[in-house]
Amino acid sequence: MSTTAETTTKWAIDPAHSEIQFKVKHLMITTVTGTFTDINANVETEGSDFSKANVSFEAKADSITTNNEQRDAHLKSDDFFSVEKYPYISFKDGKLIPGKAENEFILKGNLTIKDVSKEVELSAELGGIQKDPWGNEKAGFSLNGKINRKDFGLTWNTITESGGMLVSEEIRVLAEIQLTRV
Repeated sequence: MSTTAETTTKWAIDPAHSEIQFKVKHLMITTVTGTFTDINANVETEGSDFSKANVSFEAKADSITTNNEQRDAHLKSDDFFSVEKYPYISFKDGKLIPGKAENEFILKGNLTIKDVSKEVELSAELGGIQKDPWGNEKAGFSLNGKINRKDFGLTWNTITESGGMLVSEEIRVLAEIQLTRV
C-alpha cells in the first residue's frame, strides 16, 4: 500500500484583483472608506486544501488612500500610522480555521501596526478555486472583521462641539483577495 503526502503549495496575492479596505465612522454619522494600494500576501497550503493554510500579509503604510489628500497626509503622520517610522502593517502567523459551513473560515493571526501586535480574527469565505484563461490556478476569498484602533496605538481623536468623537475607535476591515498558485 503506497501513501502520498500532499506537497506544500504556495500562493501569492494577485494585486490587480485584490483590495484591502477599512471603514471608520466620522462624526459618528457617516463612514469614510480607505484602502491600502501596496499589498503583499503569501499563503501556504497542502495541495489546494486551505483548511490548514499558513497566511502572512503586509501593506505598505504609505500606500493608504481615502481619496482625500489632506486626510491621507494626516493618516500618514505621527497622529496615526507614523509611516516614516513604521513603514509596514503586517499580519503574521495566520491560520485559516474551518468554520461551521463549507468554505467558511476564521482567519486568526497577529496583526502589527506601529510595532504593536495583537491577535485578531477575521471571517473568511472561500469563493472558489478556478483556472484563468491562461491556465493559472486562482483562489478567491472575502474577508471581514473589526478591530479597535486604540489597541494598536492609533489614539488620536478630538471632541466635537456637541461632545461626540470625531473618529470612531472601531474599524471595519474588508478585503477581497485573489490568490495565484505559484
